[in-house]
Amino acid sequence: MKPKLISLTFGILLCCFFGFGQDSIPKTTKVKRLTESEFIEGETYVVDTIIDGKTYFRKHLGIKPVADSIAVRTLEDQKLAAEIDEKWLEELYSNNLFDTIYKSVSELKYDPVDYPELTTDTLKARLKRLNARTPFNIEYNPSLESVIKSYLKHRRNSMSRLMSLSHYYFPLFEESLDNYDIPLEVKYLAIVESALKPRARSRVGATGLWQFMFGTGKEYGLNVSSYVDERSDPIKSTEAASKYLARLYKIFGDWDLALAAYNSGPGNVTKAIRRSGGYENYWNIRPHLPRETAGYLPAFLATMYIFEFAEEHGFKVERPKYHYVETDTIHVKKMITLDQVSELVDVPMEQLQFLNPSYKLDIIPYIKGENYTLRLPREAVGKFVTNEKQIYTFVEEELSKREKPLPQFFDSNSKIRYRVRSGDYLGKIARKYGVRVSQIKRWNGLRSNNLRIGQRLTIYPRKPSTSSSNKVSSSKPKKVINSEGKSTYRVQKGDSLWSISQKFPGVSVQNIKEWNDISSNKLKIGMTLVVSK
Repeated sequence: MKPKLISLTFGILLCCFFGFGQDSIPKTTKVKRLTESEFIEGETYVVDTIIDGKTYFRKHLGIKPVADSIAVRTLEDQKLAAEIDEKWLEELYSNNLFDTIYKSVSELKYDPVDYPELTTDTLKARLKRLNARTPFNIEYNPSLESVIKSYLKHRRNSMSRLMSLSHYYFPLFEESLDNYDIPLEVKYLAIVESALKPRARSRVGATGLWQFMFGTGKEYGLNVSSYVDERSDPIKSTEAASKYLARLYKIFGDWDLALAAYNSGPGNVTKAIRRSGGYENYWNIRPHLPRETAGYLPAFLATMYIFEFAEEHGFKVERPKYHYVETDTIHVKKMITLDQVSELVDVPMEQLQFLNPSYKLDIIPYIKGENYTLRLPREAVGKFVTNEKQIYTFVEEELSKREKPLPQFFDSNSKIRYRVRSGDYLGKIARKYGVRVSQIKRWNGLRSNNLRIGQRLTIYPRKPSTSSSNKVSSSKPKKVINSEGKSTYRVQKGDSLWSISQKFPGVSVQNIKEWNDISSNKLKIGMTLVVSK
């Protein structure tokens, strides 16, 4: 090829390359970053970025948030009844009772207790009657008297609450125990083990109503996965405990020793028998058992006595909202979360968590070959089944939305930091800010529902914590300040300059002071402040 032709061809190709290359680069529209001094009166701005400690802003685009189904719910409950329910649910879901029981068993003392309402002779007579109708060796001794009187004197409120919970759990316990020919009084063992808390977890990792360790639970068919812990399932764990107890009784031939072996393992019981010189009565080998197991049977017998003679001791029991027979289960056909169920069938989140304690993340997975169920109050079962198709359609749409990066419905500048107070729990905080329990857990990386007093939580609220926090007032302040065309805010009870500045993106405490000619941090309720330049 001639040199001139080669040069011409190369030149044409080079021009085409640059021409197509430039056309392929999309033209970008640069959003100008503004400083506070560049604000135009009447326009709204939001924080864009912070560089080297200096804040830059951009114009607010005015994009309306996606309407959420929670916001359109206008039905309200009767206020007093709702408050009572909330207090009851808080009692059901609190771990304080389990912590108290666990500590009392491991640190049990046998010093004489002054409790004149129960004389020694009366106690002896009642224990004799109790011994006649149970296969346990219930004989009077000063140590047992001390524990019974201590419980009656110092733990009366705890016992009353446990009696309330027992109305839900004992019927399902008794059914399983009877199937395996186990004395029905063994139901009181779950109180000593877990204070009837399905999600109770000991310091060594034993979990559930019957406190199964991971390995023992697996041995008796209790599966544990990222989503589900069947040790917290009341029905499955009770059946596993019944099998284990029946096996222990077959080994030891004595229910006192079987219970001791359930707590500390058969090996510790046989070692105690050897160290005692061959005794096989629990009270004779007790000094050679681990400290916690030494207090185990006295705690069990004391609990049995108080429950069996509750009326004689004047206990007044508050009935739980649900009895076991007033609930029913539904096999799930797709993955669904408890907060979705709560919204769709109008059952409080805490009740669903109480009825479905084995779901660790409050998510019911759908896995081929597994039969995971949702337990609901009977009146909600019909509502779910009747609208099953629509419910699963809603769930699929919701889950597809949640896969998008967070925050989906919230501006990152609207987040708040909430400090956990005494009496707080996730459901209560979620209702306060119009969000879901699962969202709070996801925003804060929480794996469980447990909270610590003083713990800080990040929340993106859908509604303000006070009903009037976003109201804008046009009244003039007492000082001569021009508020025409500017946003104003009326001070509410509990407000501070800092909390007000957090309600308006890009506004600092110093801004509010300067715009309102304020020198101190003191505010008066009803005072009107300018909150925009």
